[in-house]
Amino acid sequence: QVQLVESGGGLVQAGGSLRLSCAASGGTFSMYHMGWLRQVQGKERELVAGISTSGANTYYADSVKGRFTISRDNAKNTVYLQMNSLKPEDTAVYFCAAAINPRGWLPREFPNWGQGTQVTVSS
Repeated sequence: QVQLVESGGGLVQAGGSLRLSCAASGGTFSMYHMGWLRQVQGKERELVAGISTSGANTYYADSVKGRFTISRDNAKNTVYLQMNSLKPEDTAVYFCAAAINPRGWLPREFPNWGQGTQVTVSS
């Protein structure tokens, strides 16, 4: 099972940008569909972006479409989330997640998570 370690979170002003990275180890990274989920305490986890094994297909939640970009580098076993035009409502813990054969872009289809990185957007 692949192990995932996120980095790149922090505090940013509204309108700013952050780039999250997720390094994978212990598995064949190119076999995994990858996703970025976020969670605010007391709310359900939301899948905000996903990318297929080759990177040819991507998914974005409506809440981030046009602002976030997911990408991957299979040679570096890393997936990224570029977040632009950040809003206070983007404040959450962001998790990187992996799945071999997800049945759709749904949080429950991505059972293998990292420990998360906090993103805080101030107004």
